Amino acid sequence: MPRNALFSAYLALAAVCFFWGTTYLGIRMALETFPPLILIAVRFALAGTILLTFARVRGLYIPRGRELATNLLSGLLILGIGNGALVFAEQLIPSGLAGLIITISPFWMVTVEALLPGGARLHAPTIGGMIVGMAGASLLFTKDLGAHAIDRPVLVGFLVLQAGMASWAFGSIYQRRRKGKAHSIIAAGVQQIGAAAGGAVVALLVPQPPLHWSARGVAALLYLVCFGSIVGYSAYAYALDRLPVAILSIYPYTNAVVAVTLGWLFYREPFGVREAGAMAVIFLGVALVKRYTRAVH
Repeated sequence: MPRNALFSAYLALAAVCFFWGTTYLGIRMALETFPPLILIAVRFALAGTILLTFARVRGLYIPRGRELATNLLSGLLILGIGNGALVFAEQLIPSGLAGLIITISPFWMVTVEALLPGGARLHAPTIGGMIVGMAGASLLFTKDLGAHAIDRPVLVGFLVLQAGMASWAFGSIYQRRRKGKAHSIIAAGVQQIGAAAGGAVVALLVPQPPLHWSARGVAALLYLVCFGSIVGYSAYAYALDRLPVAILSIYPYTNAVVAVTLGWLFYREPFGVREAGAMAVIFLGVALVKRYTRAVH
């Protein structure tokens, strides 16, 4: 890869690391106004429309046919289900805690890759690292180790996030293996339309709670559209096309730190010894998985 292209790819990764860390707080604020399915549909419809309008005005190639279907399906898996699970989970757990749980997403990346044809096999050290990371995650929903008490909302939020991470991993690898002619940023616009369509269909079928309008909620939605979707997701799609999955998967580390910090600053979300210990063990587990997993190119 040319040096300039490599620099651009790492710059895109840096944008993902920072801006996506801020979106955990943005989602929590936006949920003060919008029900989850409405938030998903409106956010991605606005972002996707802006990106595709830009492409049309500039005369850029927009996917069609099989390539269009691939991008729509990827968007539904990555954003509609993957990010949608995060939105629903943040109704149950603090935003910083959600960011911390998502640091185990590389486990799903290597697992899905191993299950797909031609993927790298899982080896004992990798599985051991995953066990370590999951043991750290279990500390998050254990209220009292001595009494064996379980924090049920955190456990449910944790399970919802697992489903989202699995869908995100499969969609990302599926998209990576089916590169088309469209620029990755334009493909990201199509993917966001796919996610918006999925959220809108479900919202039409399932009665939604009323909106509670607030300036902060609307501002949070606009922030998610601009920096979470247009900037952040476009940067992710660009980096996904150009960097190994093993390198790209470092973003949950920084996202967690940003999310925990902002959650504490704005909502005074708790972060004590238990959470710090869980973070250290999870990070150790992810580091072991990355150490013993072959980089995917």
